[in-house]
Amino acid sequence: MTWVLVSLLGLLAGVISGLFGVGGAVVIIPGLVFITKMPQHDAHGTSLAALLLPVGLLGVLEYSKRQQVHWAYAGVVAVGLLIGAYFGARLAGTLNDAMLRKAFGVFLLLISAKLLLS
Repeated sequence: MTWVLVSLLGLLAGVISGLFGVGGAVVIIPGLVFITKMPQHDAHGTSLAALLLPVGLLGVLEYSKRQQVHWAYAGVVAVGLLIGAYFGARLAGTLNDAMLRKAFGVFLLLISAKLLLS
């Protein structure tokens, strides 16, 4: 049953990623923690591994067909992601599971508040 739920989690994350342009981690990380009882660090690492190659490939193709991709900005953001993910993963390694979970929750709350109040 867990494998079915994790498969559905991936599908949901893909739909949300394509719909809202978010990198599925907003869905994948809490899903892995709650469904599989995975430690927070493992959920972050698993999410990164899952998103490594397929994230957005077909979604980007669809947006690109409609000429809704700014390729130069995407390239600059990709370089930032490459470098930032390395340092973010190193920083996460210095936090315990509870602190990382709380930091992730605060991040989601701040983003939600900004979106709701703007």
